Amino acid sequence: MAMEIRSGPWTSDQVDQYLRATAIPLRLATAGRKLLVQSLWFEFDGSSLWCASQSDSVLVRRLRKDDRIGFEVSADAPPYRGVRGHGRAHLDPPRAADLLPRLIERYLGSTPSPLADWLLSRIDNEVAIRIDDLTVTSWDYSARM
Repeated sequence: MAMEIRSGPWTSDQVDQYLRATAIPLRLATAGRKLLVQSLWFEFDGSSLWCASQSDSVLVRRLRKDDRIGFEVSADAPPYRGVRGHGRAHLDPPRAADLLPRLIERYLGSTPSPLADWLLSRIDNEVAIRIDDLTVTSWDYSARM
């Protein structure tokens, strides 16, 4: 399913380019009695956002009950710009074995590190999270800055 652009200055191609090029954590918010906001590494494949978490994490437990999710990708430093929206999360444990190494490469690079080793040592308990049915809003204050 194609991404729906709700509002903002960017076209779907610009949103796509931003999500593919930006390597800052995605902030997720889940539904439920209490709000949960969590930052995760992500990648964008043109129609879905992908991230990973441990199968026993609070995030995954909540997504098993309610697949609605909000997200934002934006830097905390100028120029202020980004994408936020909502979608549906689907848990895909088998895809974690392929996804986690790509996320590590995207965020940490190819140089071995203790963090990468630790994350990979827990891969058997990792769950891939695919967020699709995306509805997004963009903003870009670059011209004002």
